[in-house]
Amino acid sequence: MSLSEDKKKRLKEIPGIDTLILKIKNDFSVKDVPESLISKKSKEFVENLRKDIVSGKYDSQKEIDTDETAVKIYKTILKAHEPNFKRVINATGVVVHTNLGRSLLAKEAAEFVLERATGFSNLELDLKTGKRGLRYSLVEDLVCEISGCESAMVVNNNAAAVLLCLDTFARGREVVVSRGELVEIGGSFRIPEVMEKSGAVLKEVGTTNRTHLKDYANAHDETRTAMFLKVHTSNFDIIGFTSKVSLEDLSKLSREKNVILMEDLGSGTFIDFSRFGLPKEPTVTESVKAGTDLVTFSGDKLLGGPQAGIIAGKKELIEKIRKNPLTRALRIDKMTLAALEITLRLYRDPENAIKKIPTLKMISADLREIEQKAYLLKDQIDALEIKNLKTQLLKSSSRAGGGSLPETNIPTICLGIETNKFSASYLEKFMRKNNPPVMGRIENDRYLLDLRTVSDEEIKIIAGAFKNLKTELE
Repeated sequence: MSLSEDKKKRLKEIPGIDTLILKIKNDFSVKDVPESLISKKSKEFVENLRKDIVSGKYDSQKEIDTDETAVKIYKTILKAHEPNFKRVINATGVVVHTNLGRSLLAKEAAEFVLERATGFSNLELDLKTGKRGLRYSLVEDLVCEISGCESAMVVNNNAAAVLLCLDTFARGREVVVSRGELVEIGGSFRIPEVMEKSGAVLKEVGTTNRTHLKDYANAHDETRTAMFLKVHTSNFDIIGFTSKVSLEDLSKLSREKNVILMEDLGSGTFIDFSRFGLPKEPTVTESVKAGTDLVTFSGDKLLGGPQAGIIAGKKELIEKIRKNPLTRALRIDKMTLAALEITLRLYRDPENAIKKIPTLKMISADLREIEQKAYLLKDQIDALEIKNLKTQLLKSSSRAGGGSLPETNIPTICLGIETNKFSASYLEKFMRKNNPPVMGRIENDRYLLDLRTVSDEEIKIIAGAFKNLKTELE
């Protein structure tokens, strides 16, 4: 293909790779950037520029300048060198936000993770005998102490915990579950599908809204029934003409029928949230006390620790679970164990846990405290004197999130942002592209920042994002 004289001229104007690389090294701070990345991005940029000129996509009449080209390449290098896993400011008001990393670790837990991650440890060493030990023993005593169970172990998430229990005790046998408890949680995790994967046979009883003790009793088969399973419907409510069987009654029936009673709490907790004026959530301790043989729950979500699946229950059952070959595939690593241990230790003093575990602290935050933060942010944004931008404190609602406390509105204070120049969607997109990104929400065509999920230290960062916005607006 023959090129026009103009295209030939443009191709000759492109600076050489070596010239551009030298320019970038001399003019910009790339000391920590690998040489290979600088070279790769320079070559890619020049190659794409050549293609654009040949195809006619490059339509600028300006001469291709070495300085400008180096600046453009430097920006691509910075973007490529920046971690994909970013810190995000959560101003959505959703405390356990699945897309934003769920629960935040307590400061003490995070520091302990760093210590154990950067040095050797007794992960699988029994320091008393000098022989190989079990990593689960590092947190087992704590789970037993706080929940009242006989034994416990931990895997990488609650879905894994449910799968492991079913695979161990119900492969090829029936598990009786109420139709009203066949839940689906985020990521298309469905109880019936987990059962199928484990090899267990699902036996549904009752109806969507009403299940009685006799339904479980009639469904029991001496040779085929392995388990009665209760699933906490943590992410939805059924109201109106309803009936469900208590754990105490089901525990008594399971003893009579000699089958295992298991409860999947999903987003488990050791704290009674009704003390904060929120709906009552079943606690792990209550489940154990009611006579449940196995209880599974998440280490993050309402518990406020790392992602993990905790199995608490009878000692003889936990021992069998540990011997299941799946256990090794689903085990947790040393950093998760470290974070979980310190989180559990904080629960020894529930009042201290509420103060130090971010999830609990945000859910229980006093409205006056949230209002003070909202005023502080409003003052800092107003001080920027951004033209055409209006700020206003608004009463609204936060959510617990993470499939917990469904449809529960937690009173909060938001800072509403409006401008007659750009839409709320534009503001949301702009703030999301900030470094670090700021995630708010849109209600009634107004951009909102919910201060329940914003720390004191993050207020200055959000104000800085609006300082960047000022240039855009003006």
